[in-house]
Amino acid sequence: MTTLRPPPATEVGADRPGQRPRPGKRQRYAWTGWGFMAPFTIVFALVFLAPIAYSLFLSLFREQLIGGNQFVGLDNYRRALEDPQFWSGLGRVTLFLAVQVPVMLGISLLVALALDSGRLYGKSFFRISVFLPYAVPAVVATLMWGFMYGTRFGLLGDVNDALGTALPDPLSPDLVLASIGNIVTWEFVGYNMLIFYSALRVIPHSLYEAAEIDGAGQIRVVTAIKLPAIRGALVVATIFSVIGSFQLFNEPSILQNLAPNAITTYFTPNLYTYSLAFSGGQHNYAATVAIVMGLVTMVIAYAVQLRGMRKGA
Repeated sequence: MTTLRPPPATEVGADRPGQRPRPGKRQRYAWTGWGFMAPFTIVFALVFLAPIAYSLFLSLFREQLIGGNQFVGLDNYRRALEDPQFWSGLGRVTLFLAVQVPVMLGISLLVALALDSGRLYGKSFFRISVFLPYAVPAVVATLMWGFMYGTRFGLLGDVNDALGTALPDPLSPDLVLASIGNIVTWEFVGYNMLIFYSALRVIPHSLYEAAEIDGAGQIRVVTAIKLPAIRGALVVATIFSVIGSFQLFNEPSILQNLAPNAITTYFTPNLYTYSLAFSGGQHNYAATVAIVMGLVTMVIAYAVQLRGMRKGA
């Protein structure tokens, strides 16, 4: 005869299957989550939030000849909006953005499509060759191209001497912005190509098979399948390029020694901010210009994101 035994006794308040955790355990779980987030939160606050807060603080003051650092409220922002040098630099990078970014992204997209087509001979070598310039530091790349641009001591000068020609100076005031655009395009075509190519590789092959059954050609496959499928990657690459254009600094800063008459201290807003802070000693106004440029970049990048991710765009 089998005797039914009672279930084993449990401690009072112990958790059972399906029972919600006790308040004490929920609190421990919460602190455990914060413990995992703490390293990132601390670093994020120190390297991102603290500099922004300090820049905002500096932008509200002005160093006076008599009286020292005094609170001026929004006067620095009013000065920035009326500063012709600031607007000159902003207009220059806006023109740079409008011309260079579409050219760079267009080349990157064409290269990615060529790699994804499967008809390119030596695909692996070609892919690494296109990506390799991105691995070159911006300073080294700018110095290299600056040497090639030189009409008196560089490659262009040697070509003129050898052929007896007089090719235009790439570092002249009329051409220096296009020359910088060429350097930036050479540096970042491979980076954007990798973004597009990675997005193309995850498109389901069933879509290609369906298109082949329907008799769609390669152009139709690109326009109807590939481009809509990588729209998110296109938006991300465009946002990165917009931010990079407004942050243009390394290339004009390095080329300034080679073309002092073409590249001024306010050639770009970032170069203007650097000159104000480290050459002019106007730290408060430099912080103001940096804050204004941050807001402009944020607004335009957000507008690009909204436009790119909108349904039916």
